[in-house]
Amino acid sequence: METNANHFSNSDITITYEPSVCINAGRCAKELSDVFRNSVIPWIDIDGAPSERIIDQVRKCPSGALKVYLNQKVA
Repeated sequence: METNANHFSNSDITITYEPSVCINAGRCAKELSDVFRNSVIPWIDIDGAPSERIIDQVRKCPSGALKVYLNQKVA
């Protein structure tokens, strides 16, 4: 069964999560638990920390299940 990626956005960034790629290392939840929460749905609270901290944490994902994209700003 194929699972679609989950998307979470704020005005600055969009995070995608691909559960079929995740190795459940738990690094995201251990290091930034205000954003990556184990016992709450939705499990990613994009407003739980400044975008810069979220970007830094997503880049540490060992499996690549989490990805971050900068949202295009319209002037």
